[in-house]
Amino acid sequence: MAGQAHLLGGRMRQEVSGMPRMTTPSDGTAAERLECWRDTISRSLVPLEVLPRECPDFHASLHAAQVGPVQMSVIAAEPHTIARTRRHIGSDAPDFFQLTLQLTGQGVLTQRDRQARVRPGELVVYDTRLPFTYDLDQRHSGLVLMFPRVMLQMTDRDLERVTATPVSCHDGIGQVVRPFLYGLARKVTHVESCGTPRFADNVVDLVGTLLAERADADRGARDDGPGPLIRRILVHMEQRLADPGLSPENIAAAHCISRRYLYKLLAEQGYTVSGWIREQRLARCRRDLADPAMDHLPVGAIGGRWGFPDPAHFSHIFKAAYGMSPREARAAWRNA
Repeated sequence: MAGQAHLLGGRMRQEVSGMPRMTTPSDGTAAERLECWRDTISRSLVPLEVLPRECPDFHASLHAAQVGPVQMSVIAAEPHTIARTRRHIGSDAPDFFQLTLQLTGQGVLTQRDRQARVRPGELVVYDTRLPFTYDLDQRHSGLVLMFPRVMLQMTDRDLERVTATPVSCHDGIGQVVRPFLYGLARKVTHVESCGTPRFADNVVDLVGTLLAERADADRGARDDGPGPLIRRILVHMEQRLADPGLSPENIAAAHCISRRYLYKLLAEQGYTVSGWIREQRLARCRRDLADPAMDHLPVGAIGGRWGFPDPAHFSHIFKAAYGMSPREARAAWRNA
């Protein structure tokens, strides 16, 4: 599509110049524009309700880019509230997280028993498999990233520490992350044409580093006794993912603990030993399959270099995790 197309009845105005830019129609009622906005963000992100605030003339816009498995959007809108309720979340809902960096205005994110007021220069992450509301009571803009949970490479316990909690980009690692994300927001219309799956991985890795710093600070404040040992174990396992002989026995022996205690430590983080290893290995395989520089390697060799020596077994567990075989995933990323 070129130029502009304008249709009411659930559609937004779309201007296409390489990248989608969707805006609410200039005519129609505020209620019709709000309904258009609900349909647009439900299709672009996840199914949501959009609730009106006191705003005489609602308008909104969305710029979207898909880079590998990461959806990147810049949203600007008048006051409103978005709500994802249990009726929006099916049993087959994908395991995705969203992150919002508040660029202008303020918002209040509520999930579970937490409420986070997010100011400009702060970000918040939230789980799309759980209900949440984001109350935006003033004109605002924000960068929204949506990505598979596994990309963060954080334990369940650390993710729980940072979910629905405002994270400042004004100090610590945030001072490095903030200009990068602001630059991404300014250039999001160009990202899809020039970005690569590896770039998407780097974006999430950078965000994950900031979140891990916040989780570490929270962990230190709560004085989690075995925390340093757990971190050493995770680093040890990560450095040996390519070894098909990596096992609970040799991991426990390397840290002079019993296998039972190893199981207990990882269970407290929400993992089994084999589950953590499998998840991290699959994430590396997915990254390599998406990398054009790895096209010379057969799919089975990609699995083999990350501890899956049996190609049939690798294909089976990859499809169970990502909904498509490694071969289908590689083809999909090449044709995206």
